[in-house]
Amino acid sequence: MDMIEIDGSQGGGQLLRSALSLSLCTGIGFTVQGIRAMRRRPGLMRQHLTAVTAAARVGNARVEGATLGATTLRFEPGEVQAGDYHFAIGSAGSATLVLQTLLPALWQAPAPSRIRVEGGTHNPLAPSADFLDRCYLPALARLGVQAQLQLQRHGFFPAGGGELELEVQPCTALSACAFEQRGPLQAMEASVLVSGLAAGIGQRELDVLGRRLGVDTHPRHLQVVRPALGPGNVAAVTVRHGAHVELFDGHGERGLSAEQVGMRLADAVQAYLQGEACVGEHLSDQLLLPMALAGGGSFSTGQISAHLHSNARLIEKFLPVAFDWQPEGAHWRVNVLQ
Repeated sequence: MDMIEIDGSQGGGQLLRSALSLSLCTGIGFTVQGIRAMRRRPGLMRQHLTAVTAAARVGNARVEGATLGATTLRFEPGEVQAGDYHFAIGSAGSATLVLQTLLPALWQAPAPSRIRVEGGTHNPLAPSADFLDRCYLPALARLGVQAQLQLQRHGFFPAGGGELELEVQPCTALSACAFEQRGPLQAMEASVLVSGLAAGIGQRELDVLGRRLGVDTHPRHLQVVRPALGPGNVAAVTVRHGAHVELFDGHGERGLSAEQVGMRLADAVQAYLQGEACVGEHLSDQLLLPMALAGGGSFSTGQISAHLHSNARLIEKFLPVAFDWQPEGAHWRVNVLQ
């Protein structure tokens, strides 16, 4: 079997998850050394280990080194099988990142699949369930991917306990797309989740967003999660343009006031609106893999993040594509080339 060697110290968990996705899609195995070597706690954590074991099960893979804290891993994929899968992280680790790891392989499978993952659904350092539902999956739909996400239970850091269910249909061929023009602004919508905390915290966040962005601050945009499995607070703003949707969110944390959460979120939204780029920072690196599998495409984005750069270089190891990015005024244009 062809094997690719990866230096895991050049990225975090995303590098490993991308390698798993690419391995399942291409049938090429890999070894990775120094997994998360530059992190405060190096090696595989629970959410990374769940992604590895889930990928191994979906792809009938042989794996060496799949243990907590491991810094070396060998992954030899077999044949991907559609099916009904259930995985539990066992912590507040991100369920959305596990879903994103498996999704590309399963849309290439010959039959529909359903995946249920238990863990965190709204984590500060991962795309939220709302981001997947309102931003990521609609972008994939333009490429031809049909997938539907259901939030069964909310799970916040550090308690976890959430559950997501994803159904994905086979996709025989992806379409190369251009995400370069977002079109005219159509609407902005704010929403706030509060779990195990006073509802007034969420209303204060809505009030800040109303003053800064002009969004509706009616209490119907505030959802109190019951039963509360643990404390949690997330404020989100969905920005709908004619040709693209982006979602920005901010997480409450100890020592940070509701007003500060709202102000930081409003700053991020306004920075996007004042620019001309179509794709936000977080979606930009997540689009690279599906666009590479499509064999082409382009998008405009406000900056070239470290995640985007490392992800692009990894994808080029597995697929016969190259990525090129060039500045265009105040933003960048990213192209997928064959």
